[in-house]
Amino acid sequence: MHVVVIGAGIVGAATALELQRDGHAVTIVEPGDPGGEQAASYGNGCWLSPSSVIPMSAPGLWRKVPGYLADPLGPLAIRWAYLPHLLPWLRRFITAGATPARVRRIARALRPLVEDCPAWHLALAEEAGVGHLIERRGLLYVFPTRADFEAEALSWTIRHETGVRWIELDENDLRQREPSLDRRYTFGLVVEDGGHCTDPGAYVAALVAHAQAQGATLMRARAQSLRIVAGKLRAVVTDAGEVACDRAVIAAGAWSKTLAAQAGDRVVLETERGYHAVISDPEAHNRTPMMPSDGKMATTMTRGGLRIAGQVELAGLDAAPNWKRAEILRDYALRTFPGLPRDLPPERVRVWMGHRPSTPDGLPCIGVASGCADVVHAFGHGHVGLASGPISGRLAADLVSGKPPIIDPAPYRPARFN
Repeated sequence: MHVVVIGAGIVGAATALELQRDGHAVTIVEPGDPGGEQAASYGNGCWLSPSSVIPMSAPGLWRKVPGYLADPLGPLAIRWAYLPHLLPWLRRFITAGATPARVRRIARALRPLVEDCPAWHLALAEEAGVGHLIERRGLLYVFPTRADFEAEALSWTIRHETGVRWIELDENDLRQREPSLDRRYTFGLVVEDGGHCTDPGAYVAALVAHAQAQGATLMRARAQSLRIVAGKLRAVVTDAGEVACDRAVIAAGAWSKTLAAQAGDRVVLETERGYHAVISDPEAHNRTPMMPSDGKMATTMTRGGLRIAGQVELAGLDAAPNWKRAEILRDYALRTFPGLPRDLPPERVRVWMGHRPSTPDGLPCIGVASGCADVVHAFGHGHVGLASGPISGRLAADLVSGKPPIIDPAPYRPARFN
């Protein structure tokens, strides 16, 4: 078949390669450069994390919403002007993880998407000739005290229940492993199965280039609609004309909602605007990708420098960036690594803002569209987009090809919002 993949992020790129593996002709429709700065795949935290199974929604979250509205620079902020539009998503978001049982259900559903993600990424990267971009050094979570770790007992208990394993580090172990780390951190956990990508943008670009080398067509255009006649897909309509096709995969990230509705699914999708700061040639940094518990940011040494990624801002696709949020990440890095100079010149710090496509329950939409069996959804991955890209691509290709799915797609069915 001729399959159009809408979107050239990590999920779209992986889907295209898996469709080619099944023998299909592929056209990738993407308005920007694959792996370019406009893409969430470019600016993420670089983590390939088997432990990323806990949703943002948690018991008691509703009590914190007033604080999110009041503090525009908090780790999760909601812009007042966007609140009326956000309310349907926010209501579902608050209830999604309202009980430990609901969090456990989501964690069990996320685990198959990320369980072996470093190995999957390494295989894809080597196939595309960029295996050096994937490293498997584990992932390190650090806490000021063991009591701070125990305060997060629910999330770590649920991780353990889903099969995540780790090694505990006392203060001495932590000093030996991370000599540049501020001494306020005295306890850590290492998830040895974790990995990271040292240049996500270059990695995604290489995957798309590899698909092109195998015969895929990259069409620089924006998908505007789907032409569906009598329940059958005839073409994907772009701002550069129609692309006739037999099937289509919607993998357009935060821009997928309108296309999904045309295929019969009114998905509840929002953009979580995330930020990062990259410090070039850092005088001090961590050896293992790290997340401090008191900052909740991914701190990773990349080819471009020390990347500090995090923050969640709910403000829509069109609002201007609030670059103070990126400055917060930079300043946190200065506190985390005392060896960094306090007076970093501006030219040594690059900042970025992008759009995570997020559903309120933290689970992606992967499944056959309700209104047209020729369309498959593959978007809404939130904080696990990079990690879950390869499995999501394989699952989407299975659904297109009519193969037995590699994992059970039921938890990700787009129709759950209908």
